[in-house]
Amino acid sequence: MEKTVAVVVVVIALVVLFGADQVRSGASDHRYKAGDLVPLYANKVGPFHNPSETYRYFDLPFCSTDNLKEKKEALGEVLNGDRLVDAPYKLDFRSEKDSEVVCSKKLKKEDVAQFRAAVIKDYYFQMYYDDLPIWGFIGKVDKEGKDPSEYRYYLYKHIHFDIFYNKDRVIEINARTDPHALVDLTEDKSVEVEFLYTVKWKETNTPFDKRMDKYSQSSSLPHHLEIHWFSIINSCVTVLLLTGFLATILMRVLKNDFVKYAHDEEAAEDQEETGWKYIHGDVFRYPKYKSLFAAALGSGSQLFTLTVFIFVLALVGVFYPYNRGALFTALVVIYALTSGIAGYIATSFYCQLEGTNWVRNLLLTGCLFCGPLFLMFCFLNTVAIAYNATAALPFGTIVVIVLIWTLVTSPLLVLGGIAGKNSKAEFQAPCRTTKYPREIPPLPWYRGAVPQMAMAGFLPFSAIYIELYYIFASVWGHRIYTIYSILFIVFIILLIVTAFITVALTYFQLAAEDHEWWWRSFLCGGSTGLFIYAYCLYYYYARSDMSGFMQTSFFFGYMACICYGFFLMLGSVGFRAALLFVRHIYRSIKCE
Repeated sequence: MEKTVAVVVVVIALVVLFGADQVRSGASDHRYKAGDLVPLYANKVGPFHNPSETYRYFDLPFCSTDNLKEKKEALGEVLNGDRLVDAPYKLDFRSEKDSEVVCSKKLKKEDVAQFRAAVIKDYYFQMYYDDLPIWGFIGKVDKEGKDPSEYRYYLYKHIHFDIFYNKDRVIEINARTDPHALVDLTEDKSVEVEFLYTVKWKETNTPFDKRMDKYSQSSSLPHHLEIHWFSIINSCVTVLLLTGFLATILMRVLKNDFVKYAHDEEAAEDQEETGWKYIHGDVFRYPKYKSLFAAALGSGSQLFTLTVFIFVLALVGVFYPYNRGALFTALVVIYALTSGIAGYIATSFYCQLEGTNWVRNLLLTGCLFCGPLFLMFCFLNTVAIAYNATAALPFGTIVVIVLIWTLVTSPLLVLGGIAGKNSKAEFQAPCRTTKYPREIPPLPWYRGAVPQMAMAGFLPFSAIYIELYYIFASVWGHRIYTIYSILFIVFIILLIVTAFITVALTYFQLAAEDHEWWWRSFLCGGSTGLFIYAYCLYYYYARSDMSGFMQTSFFFGYMACICYGFFLMLGSVGFRAALLFVRHIYRSIKCE
């Protein structure tokens, strides 16, 4: 308990730490005098429809200096694929420029081919000016001719920067390319290019602390909010209908069962029992592979705690738009700090199930989620290295993550395991378990594990699928998601529906005299994760324009890890709900 409190204190400290420094910059306080140099960093370029496939800005033959100065980045920014370097444009505070020459450059045939390939793939660039994001396309395709062989490819060579300021602070910046200043890249021949830029400054009354609001307005537009609230209402109706179904049908059935069993006890003690009471001597028989079961429960509980803390950080405003590095930092740090929860719950439950090899159970707990994630990371990082993309993590970052895992995650996991072993908690079973298990009667096909999982996963998924599109469009696209309050409500609904449907299916399973409910309740609870992965297939082929081996690998690879995490988290929620229900109904009857 003391350890859990310590973890909570550390995470609250992190919240304060993140919240206190919401806008970082090379300039310490974002205040400038006329003529001061305001930091402008070029970040990355890449195909617009492939958000994971990004490259360093100067991988394309833009104007560059001999000594490129790279900006030091935080862990989360590196994980996000950001690689900031000084941009070739000088945008001094309140200093206007008209058609200033960046450089004159002769593009070789190879450079022209490289730019043309980028234009064909809709490459965009991203920069940061005083921590404000800037985007733009590097060129355009003229499709006046119907045949692709008649298409013409152009590179933009003149960028207009419109910058708004309020007294001594930068408030907003927009970059637009001049549609008339073009370089023809259609033919394979060298070409002379003069890259230009224009800077215009305008005064505004928008306060500095509101300058990020414009990036979140798109998700707060009336029609977006209307769809979001429709999604919430739809989910709430689902929950209410399900709750009503359980409260009326299930409770009435249970009440009849209790009356019947009480009557049977008074009438004829030698009468053969039927239904769920009949298997009271087997219902608390420990499951097969109990070490794996306890490890899955521990890992799922840790991921549940991680998700709750991430929601807390989101609701207090840490993950404001274009501070995505903070999300990755929070995920790594909080996962490391909550590993003690996984160790404690897994080992404690394993010992309650009379397990003896708790050390092996602890190792299994540590590897159950991290193992597949590590293998997937190794494969995808190798792909990113082969593509020379910014998604490839530098060696130093990998060392930092390994050190966090070695010096924080593993020790806390072991400490949690030791605390769980010494907790001396006993498994509270209202009924004694018989020496030999009863044979389970033959059941129809629809009572099998797979049909039950399909039934259990569909309802929670139907409650969240509308919101899934917005999340996918944010994570795997260029939309901005900021309505975390709605997302939190959807998450609560997901937990409630998962718990209720698992309880209902567990009751029907016990009523059919099938006492092997432990793994079934976990699998049924987690089956929503499989539905989310099925939605990934639909989203990739029907709702996105992603293409190429790297982007496809990243999308399906990391979504597999996320859905596996959902499977473990919701599986532990489903099992806990089923365990409470089973204990309650068997405590309510007299078992011999």
